[in-house]
Amino acid sequence: MNRSTTLPTTARGWLLLTTALALLPLLLQLPRVLAAIFATSALAVGALAWRRVLPAPLRLLLVVALLAVIYWQMGATPGRDSGCALLAAMLALKPGELRTLRDARSLLGFALFAPFAAFLLDQGPGSLLLAVAAVVAALLALQRLADADTGTAPLPAPHQLRTVGRLMLVALPLALSAFWLVPRLPTPLWGIPQRAVALPGLSDTMQPGQWLDLMTDDSPALRVQFSGAAPAPQQRYWRGPVLTRFDGRRWSRLDYQRGAPPPPISTGAAQWDYQVEYEASERRELVALDLPLAAPDQTRLDADYTLISNRPLTALTRLQLRSAAPARFQPELPALLRRQALQLPAGYNPRTLALARQWRHDAGDDDAAIVERALQWIRRDFSYTLSTPLPGRHGADEFLFEWKAGFCEHFSSAFVVLMRSAGIPARVVTGYAGGTRNPYGDYWLVRKMDAHAWAEVWLPERGWTRVDPTAAVAPERIRDTLEDRLAQARAGGGTLDLGTRWLQVAQVGDWLRRNWNGMVLSFDARRQQQLLRAFGVERLQPAQLVGLFATFALLAIGMMAWLLARGERERDPLLRAWRRLDRRYARLGLGRLPHETAGRWAARVEAARPGSSLPALSRRFTDARYAGAGLDSALLSDLHRHRPQRGARTGA
Repeated sequence: MNRSTTLPTTARGWLLLTTALALLPLLLQLPRVLAAIFATSALAVGALAWRRVLPAPLRLLLVVALLAVIYWQMGATPGRDSGCALLAAMLALKPGELRTLRDARSLLGFALFAPFAAFLLDQGPGSLLLAVAAVVAALLALQRLADADTGTAPLPAPHQLRTVGRLMLVALPLALSAFWLVPRLPTPLWGIPQRAVALPGLSDTMQPGQWLDLMTDDSPALRVQFSGAAPAPQQRYWRGPVLTRFDGRRWSRLDYQRGAPPPPISTGAAQWDYQVEYEASERRELVALDLPLAAPDQTRLDADYTLISNRPLTALTRLQLRSAAPARFQPELPALLRRQALQLPAGYNPRTLALARQWRHDAGDDDAAIVERALQWIRRDFSYTLSTPLPGRHGADEFLFEWKAGFCEHFSSAFVVLMRSAGIPARVVTGYAGGTRNPYGDYWLVRKMDAHAWAEVWLPERGWTRVDPTAAVAPERIRDTLEDRLAQARAGGGTLDLGTRWLQVAQVGDWLRRNWNGMVLSFDARRQQQLLRAFGVERLQPAQLVGLFATFALLAIGMMAWLLARGERERDPLLRAWRRLDRRYARLGLGRLPHETAGRWAARVEAARPGSSLPALSRRFTDARYAGAGLDSALLSDLHRHRPQRGARTGA
């Protein structure tokens, strides 16, 4: 093959680097097992294909193997993540068929899809930086391929990098005008497909072992900023789905309460106004400070005060809410709901049932005494741990009489079974508890690992009353915050441990992420219409936005055309720098004449302006250009830095 089609070995390194950088943002968003398999496959294919194309049967075998891995991890359900996984798998195998320059350009074009597909899964600043790195590498690789196609010796990497940087800066105004001014729709033209594999998060069911992944996930679930003072730690319960139906193992919501209006409540004096920023969860279940007083737009409050979104949260969502602690919450309990809140499946947990009957006999009609007796027992004999076996048929019996250790899933479930066995209506409430205050942004961060389950019991005249059996044995699970640890360390005159210092660094990172969310991800149709409010334009109509975008786009394209026209110059960087130096002297009337050699021109300038150092530069230029000395980066730097002296002329 001739040089116009053969792929040089030196270009393969740039192509493989570009492929790796393009794959990275996708791999960081895929399940770890898939990401590890794809990364290993990409490394193996790159090593095997360094010298020659992989045989077609081997490539086909690898394709089938990776498709099987995707099916194993994600099933046959289509989704954004399964589509991105398929793209990552094909990109990992693509270098195995590199043979010609055409194959290389095809690989680069295909690779650029990967970092932007990652934006379907994550729109954070980290994904953007990785995408920019992949684009820069692709442009550098394209330059190398162009040099190979024309037979030109490649320029040093720093010079190529500067060229790429200039190209990206030229395109930046057009990109920014498109971001700010292309009219945005309040809703997408088509539904965004959900993920094939569900993200860890709250759901409308709870069963043994379901929460283990959630309890170890420290990624953000929501951020909250209060308009005034934040509630006390014992009030920072973020109410989510309320689970009333129980089949002996699994808790779930009551169907007839979905969409039904919430009952009226009597609130205390304390109320809180706050803004919640929900991370994408692919679910409709929301949380709000217990209890929310009203549902914002595009949401509803069900009969159990569960806040539900009208559509799955596929992107960052902000809501303005008001909540208050209830003084009386549904003091008149409907008969149907009472039966549901006392329902227990037959043949389960006989020891718990016998104990509850004994307590009822001892307490008479005093429901509050039974609740307090249960809490005292938990405080005295139980402990908190995430290391528990999966329960058998009689889960409450095993927890209360054998393990006596577990986490909120076990405490809340067994407590509600115990209360129902004693004739007290009770239900499980799921959500989050606590949160960490970020002092840099004065907001509260609630992570997925703050997921919590507690109980609500119905007491005469008071109605539904929150009871948290987990807090009885592990109050630090609810109330311990980073601020408490910092205050304790400072009061004791001690130093902060490594973990606490790392949490401080993480707070700075989350503050930066929140600002990114506010400035970039939350720039929606409403904010776009108010873009020029500071200039007295209250609201921009779509036609006005189109006109502004067209104006800015024409200006940006005009500037790009002008800069590119200026860039139509000699490809040789040495000649380009020499001619730029000539233009500097031409402004003083000392430009090089068409017939002059470099040496004669330098001598004429030196006669006119002694001490110009141009003769030395001309000799170095002549040696590099005609004597085979080769390109000298120091010479290029000196030519770029050299400026004519502006002293008086001494001769013509």
